[in-house]
Amino acid sequence: MDLNTNRPARFPAVLAAVAVSATLFYFGTGLTPVAALTWLAPLPVLLVAPRLRGWTAAGTAFAAFLLGTANSWSFQLHSGDTPLWPVGVVIDVGTSLVFVLAVVVFRLPARRGRPVWAAIAGPAAWAGALYVVAVSNPMGLSNMFFEDQGDFPLALQTAVVTGRWGVEFLVMFVPSVIAALCAPSVTSKARIRLGAAAAVVLAAVFTAGAVRLNQNTGDTRRVAAIAPNHYAWAPDVASPQGRALVAGYLREIDNLPAGVRTVVLPEGAFSSPDVLPADLAGPMRQAAARKDIDIVLGFMHANGERGESGSVRENFALIFPAGGGEPVRYLKQHDMVSRLGHDLVFVPSAGPKTGVEICHDVEFAEPARGYAAQGSDILAIPASDNGDNGWQHSRTALLRGMENGQAVVWADQNGSPMIADGWGRVLAQTYTTGSTGFTTITADVPIGPGATLYTKFGDWFAWLCLALTIVAPLTAYRGRNRKAETRAETPVAPARISAS
Repeated sequence: MDLNTNRPARFPAVLAAVAVSATLFYFGTGLTPVAALTWLAPLPVLLVAPRLRGWTAAGTAFAAFLLGTANSWSFQLHSGDTPLWPVGVVIDVGTSLVFVLAVVVFRLPARRGRPVWAAIAGPAAWAGALYVVAVSNPMGLSNMFFEDQGDFPLALQTAVVTGRWGVEFLVMFVPSVIAALCAPSVTSKARIRLGAAAAVVLAAVFTAGAVRLNQNTGDTRRVAAIAPNHYAWAPDVASPQGRALVAGYLREIDNLPAGVRTVVLPEGAFSSPDVLPADLAGPMRQAAARKDIDIVLGFMHANGERGESGSVRENFALIFPAGGGEPVRYLKQHDMVSRLGHDLVFVPSAGPKTGVEICHDVEFAEPARGYAAQGSDILAIPASDNGDNGWQHSRTALLRGMENGQAVVWADQNGSPMIADGWGRVLAQTYTTGSTGFTTITADVPIGPGATLYTKFGDWFAWLCLALTIVAPLTAYRGRNRKAETRAETPVAPARISAS
Protein backbone atom coordinates (compact mmCIF):
# COMPACT_ATOMS: atom_id res chain seq x y z
CA MET A 1 0.00 0.00 0.00
CA ASP A 2 1.36 3.41 -1.02
CA LEU A 3 0.63 5.81 1.82
CA ASN A 4 1.13 8.77 -0.53
CA THR A 5 -2.07 7.90 -2.37
CA ASN A 6 -3.93 6.55 0.67
CA ARG A 7 -3.95 9.70 2.79
CA PRO A 8 -6.42 8.50 5.45
CA ALA A 9 -4.01 5.70 6.35
CA ARG A 10 -0.88 7.84 6.27
CA PHE A 11 -1.12 9.58 9.63
CA PRO A 12 -1.96 6.43 11.67
CA ALA A 13 0.87 4.55 9.96
CA VAL A 14 3.40 7.31 10.64
CA LEU A 15 2.23 7.67 14.24
CA ALA A 16 2.48 3.91 14.81
CA ALA A 17 5.96 3.74 13.28
CA VAL A 18 7.19 6.62 15.45
CA ALA A 19 5.65 5.19 18.62
CA VAL A 20 6.90 1.62 18.16
CA SER A 21 10.41 2.54 16.97
CA ALA A 22 10.82 5.16 19.71
CA THR A 23 9.77 2.63 22.35
CA LEU A 24 12.19 0.03 21.01
CA PHE A 25 15.01 2.60 20.83
CA TYR A 26 14.21 3.69 24.39
CA PHE A 27 14.59 0.19 25.82
CA GLY A 28 17.08 -1.18 23.28
CA THR A 29 19.71 1.57 23.55
CA GLY A 30 21.16 3.86 26.19
CA LEU A 31 22.51 3.25 29.67
CA THR A 32 20.78 -0.08 30.38
CA PRO A 33 19.87 -1.52 26.96
CA VAL A 34 18.08 -4.75 26.10
CA ALA A 35 20.33 -5.96 23.29
CA ALA A 36 17.67 -7.90 21.36
CA LEU A 37 15.46 -4.81 21.01
CA THR A 38 18.23 -2.82 19.32
CA TRP A 39 17.96 -5.06 16.25
CA LEU A 40 14.21 -4.37 15.99
CA ALA A 41 14.14 -0.65 16.76
CA PRO A 42 14.77 0.69 13.22
CA LEU A 43 12.30 -1.75 11.61
CA PRO A 44 8.94 0.12 11.95
CA VAL A 45 10.38 3.29 10.42
CA LEU A 46 12.12 1.35 7.63
CA LEU A 47 8.88 -0.48 6.81
CA VAL A 48 6.91 2.71 6.17
CA ALA A 49 9.72 4.78 4.62
CA PRO A 50 9.35 3.45 1.01
CA ARG A 51 5.61 4.16 1.22
CA LEU A 52 6.02 7.82 2.20
CA ARG A 53 7.17 10.98 0.53
CA GLY A 54 10.80 11.87 1.22
CA TRP A 55 10.25 14.63 3.77
CA THR A 56 7.60 12.63 5.60
CA ALA A 57 9.90 9.62 5.82
CA ALA A 58 12.74 11.84 7.09
CA GLY A 59 10.51 13.44 9.73
CA THR A 60 9.26 10.03 10.86
CA ALA A 61 12.82 8.78 11.30
CA PHE A 62 13.92 11.91 13.17
CA ALA A 63 11.00 11.86 15.59
CA ALA A 64 11.38 8.15 16.35
CA PHE A 65 15.08 8.29 17.11
CA LEU A 66 14.96 11.56 19.03
CA LEU A 67 12.16 10.28 21.28
CA GLY A 68 14.19 7.11 21.83
CA THR A 69 17.06 9.20 23.25
CA ALA A 70 14.77 10.14 26.14
CA ASN A 71 16.35 7.19 27.95
CA SER A 72 19.41 9.43 28.50
CA TRP A 73 17.79 12.80 29.21
CA SER A 74 17.65 12.42 32.98
CA PHE A 75 21.32 11.38 33.02
CA GLN A 76 22.28 14.33 30.83
CA LEU A 77 20.46 16.73 33.14
CA HIS A 78 22.95 16.02 35.95
CA SER A 79 26.01 14.87 33.98
CA GLY A 80 29.21 16.87 34.24
CA ASP A 81 30.72 15.51 31.01
CA THR A 82 27.63 15.48 28.78
CA PRO A 83 25.16 18.05 30.16
CA LEU A 84 21.82 18.18 28.38
CA TRP A 85 22.53 21.71 27.17
CA PRO A 86 24.33 22.04 24.90
CA VAL A 87 26.30 18.78 24.66
CA GLY A 88 23.40 16.38 25.20
CA VAL A 89 21.17 18.19 22.71
CA VAL A 90 23.93 18.12 20.08
CA ILE A 91 24.46 14.39 20.63
CA ASP A 92 20.75 13.51 20.61
CA VAL A 93 19.86 15.66 17.61
CA GLY A 94 23.03 14.70 15.76
CA THR A 95 22.50 10.95 16.06
CA SER A 96 18.85 11.42 15.10
CA LEU A 97 20.00 13.14 11.89
CA VAL A 98 22.38 10.27 11.18
CA PHE A 99 19.44 7.89 11.48
CA VAL A 100 17.48 10.11 9.08
CA LEU A 101 20.33 9.81 6.58
CA ALA A 102 20.30 6.01 6.90
CA VAL A 103 16.53 5.84 6.36
CA VAL A 104 16.60 8.19 3.36
CA VAL A 105 19.45 6.30 1.71
CA PHE A 106 17.58 3.02 2.35
CA ARG A 107 14.34 4.44 0.94
CA LEU A 108 15.71 5.45 -2.48
CA PRO A 109 16.65 1.98 -3.81
CA ALA A 110 13.76 0.36 -1.93
CA ARG A 111 11.26 2.51 -3.88
CA ARG A 112 13.03 1.65 -7.16
CA GLY A 113 12.66 -2.09 -6.64
CA ARG A 114 16.33 -2.65 -5.73
CA PRO A 115 16.12 -4.43 -2.36
CA VAL A 116 19.75 -5.62 -2.25
CA TRP A 117 21.01 -2.06 -2.57
CA ALA A 118 18.46 -0.89 0.01
CA ALA A 119 19.54 -3.55 2.52
CA ILE A 120 23.19 -2.48 2.11
CA ALA A 121 22.81 1.27 1.67
CA GLY A 122 20.96 2.13 4.89
CA PRO A 123 23.39 0.32 7.22
CA ALA A 124 26.35 1.68 5.23
CA ALA A 125 25.09 5.25 5.61
CA TRP A 126 24.60 4.73 9.36
CA ALA A 127 28.08 3.27 9.95
CA GLY A 128 29.84 5.62 7.53
CA ALA A 129 28.30 8.78 8.97
CA LEU A 130 29.16 7.69 12.51
CA TYR A 131 32.75 7.17 11.43
CA VAL A 132 32.89 10.74 10.13
CA VAL A 133 31.50 11.97 13.46
CA ALA A 134 34.01 9.88 15.42
CA VAL A 135 37.10 11.13 13.60
CA SER A 136 35.98 14.78 13.55
CA ASN A 137 34.73 15.03 17.14
CA PRO A 138 37.37 15.73 19.82
CA MET A 139 35.18 13.87 22.32
CA GLY A 140 35.06 10.70 20.21
CA LEU A 141 31.92 8.62 19.90
CA SER A 142 29.82 6.70 22.41
CA ASN A 143 26.22 5.60 23.05
CA MET A 144 26.00 3.68 19.79
CA PHE A 145 24.70 0.23 18.80
CA PHE A 146 28.05 -1.47 19.47
CA GLU A 147 27.76 -0.61 23.18
CA ASP A 148 24.19 -1.90 23.31
CA GLN A 149 25.53 -5.30 22.20
CA GLY A 150 28.21 -5.30 24.91
CA ASP A 151 26.81 -8.41 26.60
CA PHE A 152 26.23 -10.25 23.30
CA PRO A 153 29.78 -11.28 22.33
CA LEU A 154 28.66 -13.31 19.31
CA ALA A 155 27.51 -10.08 17.61
CA LEU A 156 30.76 -8.33 18.47
CA GLN A 157 33.14 -10.74 16.77
CA THR A 158 32.84 -9.00 13.40
CA ALA A 159 34.77 -6.10 14.96
CA VAL A 160 38.05 -8.04 14.73
CA VAL A 161 37.84 -7.56 10.95
CA THR A 162 35.78 -4.38 10.52
CA GLY A 163 36.19 -2.54 13.81
CA ARG A 164 33.13 -1.22 15.61
CA TRP A 165 31.72 -0.08 12.26
CA GLY A 166 30.93 -3.68 11.34
CA VAL A 167 28.82 -4.05 14.48
CA GLU A 168 26.94 -0.84 13.66
CA PHE A 169 26.37 -2.11 10.11
CA LEU A 170 25.23 -5.55 11.28
CA VAL A 171 22.62 -4.25 13.73
CA MET A 172 21.12 -2.01 11.02
CA PHE A 173 21.45 -4.70 8.32
CA VAL A 174 18.95 -7.14 9.83
CA PRO A 175 15.96 -4.74 10.00
CA SER A 176 16.96 -3.26 6.63
CA VAL A 177 16.77 -6.71 5.01
CA ILE A 178 13.32 -7.35 6.49
CA ALA A 179 12.04 -3.93 5.40
CA ALA A 180 13.51 -4.30 1.90
CA LEU A 181 11.81 -7.67 1.50
CA CYS A 182 8.51 -5.96 2.34
CA ALA A 183 8.96 -2.93 0.08
CA PRO A 184 5.96 -2.59 -2.27
CA SER A 185 7.87 -2.28 -5.55
CA VAL A 186 10.09 -5.34 -5.04
CA THR A 187 9.46 -8.35 -7.25
CA SER A 188 9.26 -11.93 -6.00
CA LYS A 189 12.53 -12.85 -7.72
CA ALA A 190 14.30 -9.90 -6.10
CA ARG A 191 12.96 -10.94 -2.70
CA ILE A 192 14.29 -14.45 -3.16
CA ARG A 193 17.72 -13.15 -4.19
CA LEU A 194 17.93 -10.81 -1.22
CA GLY A 195 16.66 -13.41 1.26
CA ALA A 196 19.18 -15.98 0.09
CA ALA A 197 22.09 -13.52 0.07
CA ALA A 198 21.23 -12.16 3.53
CA ALA A 199 20.92 -15.67 4.96
CA VAL A 200 24.37 -16.58 3.63
CA VAL A 201 25.96 -13.39 4.98
CA LEU A 202 24.43 -13.70 8.45
CA ALA A 203 25.21 -17.42 8.67
CA ALA A 204 28.83 -16.76 7.73
CA VAL A 205 29.20 -13.89 10.21
CA PHE A 206 27.70 -15.71 13.18
CA THR A 207 29.39 -19.03 12.37
CA ALA A 208 32.78 -17.32 12.20
CA GLY A 209 31.98 -15.57 15.46
CA ALA A 210 31.04 -18.82 17.18
CA VAL A 211 34.24 -20.48 15.98
CA ARG A 212 36.32 -17.58 17.27
CA LEU A 213 34.62 -17.67 20.68
CA ASN A 214 35.68 -21.30 21.03
CA GLN A 215 39.34 -20.37 20.72
CA ASN A 216 41.43 -20.44 23.87
CA THR A 217 45.16 -20.27 24.35
CA GLY A 218 45.08 -22.04 27.72
CA ASP A 219 47.45 -19.55 29.39
CA THR A 220 45.95 -17.10 31.88
CA ARG A 221 46.99 -14.21 34.09
CA ARG A 222 45.22 -13.35 37.33
CA VAL A 223 44.31 -9.65 37.44
CA ALA A 224 42.30 -7.36 39.70
CA ALA A 225 40.57 -3.97 39.69
CA ILE A 226 39.93 -1.92 42.83
CA ALA A 227 37.70 1.16 43.17
CA PRO A 228 36.38 3.10 46.16
CA ASN A 229 32.66 2.88 46.86
CA HIS A 230 32.61 6.61 47.60
CA TYR A 231 33.46 9.05 44.82
CA ALA A 232 36.78 10.73 45.58
CA TRP A 233 38.20 12.50 42.55
CA ALA A 234 41.93 13.14 42.87
CA PRO A 235 42.33 14.01 46.57
CA ASP A 236 45.71 15.49 47.41
CA VAL A 237 47.86 12.60 48.59
CA ALA A 238 49.22 14.78 51.40
CA SER A 239 45.75 15.60 52.79
CA PRO A 240 44.08 13.54 55.54
CA GLN A 241 41.63 12.15 52.95
CA GLY A 242 44.50 11.27 50.61
CA ARG A 243 46.53 9.53 53.30
CA ALA A 244 43.49 7.54 54.42
CA LEU A 245 42.80 6.53 50.81
CA VAL A 246 46.40 5.38 50.30
CA ALA A 247 46.11 3.23 53.43
CA GLY A 248 42.78 1.83 52.25
CA TYR A 249 44.10 0.84 48.83
CA LEU A 250 47.14 -0.78 50.44
CA ARG A 251 44.87 -2.91 52.63
CA GLU A 252 42.87 -3.99 49.57
CA ILE A 253 46.08 -4.88 47.70
CA ASP A 254 47.39 -6.88 50.66
CA ASN A 255 44.08 -8.78 50.83
CA LEU A 256 44.03 -9.73 47.15
CA PRO A 257 43.83 -13.47 46.43
CA ALA A 258 47.06 -15.34 45.89
CA GLY A 259 48.38 -15.29 42.37
CA VAL A 260 47.14 -11.82 41.32
CA ARG A 261 49.89 -10.35 39.17
CA THR A 262 48.34 -7.06 38.00
CA VAL A 263 46.01 -4.68 39.85
CA VAL A 264 44.48 -1.49 38.43
CA LEU A 265 43.16 1.45 40.47
CA PRO A 266 40.90 4.22 39.08
CA GLU A 267 41.68 7.37 37.15
CA GLY A 268 42.30 10.35 39.40
CA ALA A 269 42.90 8.15 42.43
CA PHE A 270 45.23 10.83 43.81
CA SER A 271 46.68 14.24 43.00
CA SER A 272 49.68 16.30 44.02
CA PRO A 273 51.63 19.37 42.95
CA ASP A 274 54.65 17.04 42.93
CA VAL A 275 55.29 14.87 39.88
CA LEU A 276 55.96 11.84 42.08
CA PRO A 277 54.98 12.46 45.72
CA ALA A 278 56.87 10.39 48.27
CA ASP A 279 53.69 9.79 50.30
CA LEU A 280 52.35 7.78 47.37
CA ALA A 281 55.41 6.40 45.62
CA GLY A 282 57.04 4.89 48.69
CA PRO A 283 54.08 2.84 49.99
CA MET A 284 53.08 1.67 46.48
CA ARG A 285 56.60 0.54 45.62
CA GLN A 286 56.75 -1.40 48.87
CA ALA A 287 53.39 -3.05 48.15
CA ALA A 288 54.50 -3.97 44.62
CA ALA A 289 57.62 -5.61 46.06
CA ARG A 290 55.83 -7.28 48.96
CA LYS A 291 53.06 -8.79 46.82
CA ASP A 292 55.16 -9.23 43.65
CA ILE A 293 52.40 -7.41 41.77
CA ASP A 294 52.19 -4.69 39.12
CA ILE A 295 50.17 -1.69 40.35
CA VAL A 296 48.61 0.76 37.88
CA LEU A 297 46.82 3.82 39.28
CA GLY A 298 45.50 7.16 38.09
CA PHE A 299 47.30 10.29 39.25
CA MET A 300 46.64 13.99 38.61
CA HIS A 301 49.64 16.31 38.61
CA ALA A 302 48.44 19.89 39.08
CA ASN A 303 50.79 22.58 40.33
CA GLY A 304 48.25 25.41 40.24
CA GLU A 305 44.67 26.38 39.52
CA ARG A 306 43.45 25.75 36.00
CA GLY A 307 44.15 28.75 33.82
CA GLU A 308 46.81 30.27 36.05
CA SER A 309 49.97 31.41 34.33
CA GLY A 310 52.54 28.65 34.48
CA SER A 311 50.09 26.07 35.88
CA VAL A 312 50.37 22.46 34.74
CA ARG A 313 47.61 19.84 34.62
CA GLU A 314 48.58 16.30 33.66
CA ASN A 315 46.44 13.18 33.86
CA PHE A 316 48.82 10.27 34.43
CA ALA A 317 48.74 6.57 35.09
CA LEU A 318 51.57 5.63 37.43
CA ILE A 319 52.87 2.09 36.99
CA PHE A 320 54.67 0.48 39.92
CA PRO A 321 56.29 -2.73 38.61
CA ALA A 322 56.36 -5.98 40.54
CA GLY A 323 59.49 -6.20 42.65
CA GLY A 324 59.41 -2.52 43.63
CA GLY A 325 61.37 -1.01 40.74
CA GLU A 326 61.22 2.58 39.57
CA PRO A 327 57.68 3.62 38.56
CA VAL A 328 56.92 4.70 35.00
CA ARG A 329 54.26 7.10 33.78
CA TYR A 330 51.67 7.11 31.01
CA LEU A 331 50.14 10.47 30.06
CA LYS A 332 46.52 10.40 28.90
CA GLN A 333 46.27 10.92 25.14
CA HIS A 334 42.68 12.18 24.84
CA ASP A 335 41.65 14.84 27.35
CA MET A 336 39.81 18.15 27.08
CA VAL A 337 41.42 19.87 30.07
CA SER A 338 44.95 18.50 30.51
CA ARG A 339 48.20 18.32 28.58
CA LEU A 340 48.11 15.38 26.15
CA GLY A 341 50.52 12.51 25.86
CA HIS A 342 51.59 10.62 22.74
CA ASP A 343 53.68 7.67 23.88
CA LEU A 344 52.69 4.03 24.35
CA VAL A 345 53.72 2.77 27.80
CA PHE A 346 53.91 -0.88 28.82
CA VAL A 347 54.02 -2.32 32.32
CA PRO A 348 57.75 -3.10 32.74
CA SER A 349 57.41 -6.65 34.06
CA ALA A 350 57.74 -10.20 32.84
CA GLY A 351 54.68 -12.06 31.60
CA PRO A 352 51.98 -11.01 29.13
CA LYS A 353 52.66 -7.64 27.58
CA THR A 354 50.36 -5.06 29.20
CA GLY A 355 49.63 -1.64 27.72
CA VAL A 356 48.25 1.29 29.71
CA GLU A 357 45.66 3.89 28.77
CA ILE A 358 43.16 6.05 30.66
CA CYS A 359 39.35 6.25 30.51
CA HIS A 360 38.48 8.61 27.61
CA ASP A 361 41.26 7.10 25.49
CA VAL A 362 38.92 4.18 24.69
CA GLU A 363 36.67 6.48 22.63
CA PHE A 364 39.38 6.47 19.97
CA ALA A 365 41.10 3.78 17.89
CA GLU A 366 44.46 4.85 19.25
CA PRO A 367 46.25 4.02 21.48
CA ALA A 368 44.62 0.54 21.73
CA ARG A 369 45.41 -0.34 18.12
CA GLY A 370 49.01 0.81 18.52
CA TYR A 371 49.44 -1.33 21.62
CA ALA A 372 48.14 -4.41 19.79
CA ALA A 373 50.49 -3.77 16.88
CA GLN A 374 53.37 -3.88 19.36
CA GLY A 375 52.22 -7.18 20.89
CA SER A 376 50.09 -6.12 23.86
CA ASP A 377 47.88 -8.86 25.35
CA ILE A 378 46.18 -6.83 28.11
CA LEU A 379 45.03 -3.23 28.49
CA ALA A 380 45.18 -1.82 32.04
CA ILE A 381 42.79 1.15 32.15
CA PRO A 382 42.19 3.47 35.13
CA ALA A 383 38.80 5.14 34.58
CA SER A 384 36.25 7.44 36.18
CA ASP A 385 32.62 7.85 35.13
CA ASN A 386 29.40 9.60 36.14
CA GLY A 387 27.79 6.66 37.89
CA ASP A 388 24.84 5.97 35.59
CA ASN A 389 26.99 5.66 32.46
CA GLY A 390 29.51 3.26 34.02
CA TRP A 391 28.17 0.10 32.36
CA GLN A 392 27.94 1.78 28.97
CA HIS A 393 31.48 3.13 29.06
CA SER A 394 32.87 -0.21 30.23
CA ARG A 395 31.44 -1.76 27.06
CA THR A 396 33.25 0.83 24.95
CA ALA A 397 36.46 -0.33 26.62
CA LEU A 398 35.50 -3.99 26.10
CA LEU A 399 34.98 -3.53 22.37
CA ARG A 400 38.11 -1.43 21.98
CA GLY A 401 40.12 -4.27 23.49
CA MET A 402 38.29 -6.94 21.50
CA GLU A 403 38.85 -5.13 18.18
CA ASN A 404 42.55 -5.76 18.74
CA GLY A 405 42.48 -9.09 20.60
CA GLN A 406 43.37 -7.65 24.02
CA ALA A 407 41.95 -8.34 27.44
CA VAL A 408 40.76 -5.30 29.42
CA VAL A 409 41.12 -4.51 33.13
CA TRP A 410 38.81 -1.51 33.69
CA ALA A 411 39.05 0.06 37.17
CA ASP A 412 36.18 2.54 37.16
CA GLN A 413 35.68 5.06 39.93
CA ASN A 414 31.97 5.91 40.35
CA GLY A 415 31.04 3.43 37.65
CA SER A 416 31.37 -0.23 36.73
CA PRO A 417 34.74 -1.97 37.25
CA MET A 418 35.06 -4.79 34.71
CA ILE A 419 37.46 -7.46 33.50
CA ALA A 420 36.98 -8.90 30.00
CA ASP A 421 39.03 -11.20 27.81
CA GLY A 422 40.26 -10.52 24.28
CA TRP A 423 37.19 -12.24 22.81
CA GLY A 424 34.78 -9.75 24.36
CA ARG A 425 33.54 -11.97 27.19
CA VAL A 426 32.99 -10.30 30.55
CA LEU A 427 34.76 -12.33 33.25
CA ALA A 428 34.01 -10.09 36.25
CA GLN A 429 32.08 -6.89 36.81
CA THR A 430 30.31 -4.95 39.53
CA TYR A 431 29.15 -1.46 40.45
CA THR A 432 30.71 0.91 42.96
CA THR A 433 28.09 1.32 45.67
CA GLY A 434 27.88 2.39 49.27
CA SER A 435 29.50 5.25 51.15
CA THR A 436 32.52 3.48 52.63
CA GLY A 437 34.98 0.79 51.71
CA PHE A 438 36.13 -0.49 48.33
CA THR A 439 34.96 -2.71 45.50
CA THR A 440 37.43 -5.34 44.28
CA ILE A 441 37.05 -7.80 41.40
CA THR A 442 39.49 -10.46 40.24
CA ALA A 443 39.61 -12.88 37.31
CA ASP A 444 41.92 -15.27 35.50
CA VAL A 445 42.20 -13.72 32.05
CA PRO A 446 43.05 -15.96 29.06
CA ILE A 447 46.00 -14.58 27.14
CA GLY A 448 45.29 -13.73 23.52
CA PRO A 449 44.28 -13.82 20.79
CA GLY A 450 46.43 -10.77 20.03
CA ALA A 451 46.53 -8.46 17.01
CA THR A 452 43.63 -8.83 14.56
CA LEU A 453 42.87 -7.92 10.97
CA TYR A 454 41.44 -4.66 12.28
CA THR A 455 44.77 -3.96 13.98
CA LYS A 456 46.48 -4.32 10.61
CA PHE A 457 44.01 -2.65 8.26
CA GLY A 458 42.20 -0.18 10.52
CA ASP A 459 38.97 1.53 9.45
CA TRP A 460 38.80 0.16 5.91
CA PHE A 461 35.20 -0.96 6.42
CA ALA A 462 34.10 2.54 7.43
CA TRP A 463 35.53 3.89 4.17
CA LEU A 464 33.73 1.16 2.24
CA CYS A 465 30.49 2.20 3.94
CA LEU A 466 31.04 5.81 2.91
CA ALA A 467 31.58 4.71 -0.69
CA LEU A 468 28.40 2.62 -0.64
CA THR A 469 26.45 5.54 0.80
CA ILE A 470 27.31 7.52 -2.33
CA VAL A 471 26.99 4.72 -4.89
CA ALA A 472 23.62 3.29 -3.78
CA PRO A 473 21.46 6.38 -4.47
CA LEU A 474 23.20 6.91 -7.81
CA THR A 475 22.47 3.31 -8.76
CA ALA A 476 18.83 3.73 -7.77
CA TYR A 477 18.41 6.80 -9.98
CA ARG A 478 20.22 5.14 -12.86
CA GLY A 479 17.87 2.16 -12.54
CA ARG A 480 14.86 4.47 -12.68
CA ASN A 481 16.18 6.27 -15.79
CA ARG A 482 16.81 2.96 -17.58
CA LYS A 483 13.23 1.85 -16.92
CA ALA A 484 11.96 5.15 -18.27
CA GLU A 485 14.06 4.77 -21.41
CA THR A 486 12.81 1.21 -21.92
CA ARG A 487 9.20 2.34 -21.69
CA ALA A 488 9.87 5.16 -24.15
CA GLU A 489 11.50 2.82 -26.70
CA THR A 490 8.81 0.13 -26.53
CA PRO A 491 6.62 0.41 -29.69
CA VAL A 492 2.94 0.88 -29.11
CA ALA A 493 0.74 -1.57 -30.99
CA PRO A 494 -1.78 0.13 -33.30
CA ALA A 495 -5.34 0.04 -32.09
CA ARG A 496 -7.75 -2.21 -33.94
CA ILE A 497 -10.75 -0.62 -35.59
CA SER A 498 -13.64 -2.94 -36.13
CA ALA A 499 -16.49 -2.22 -38.49
CA SER A 500 -19.92 -2.46 -37.05
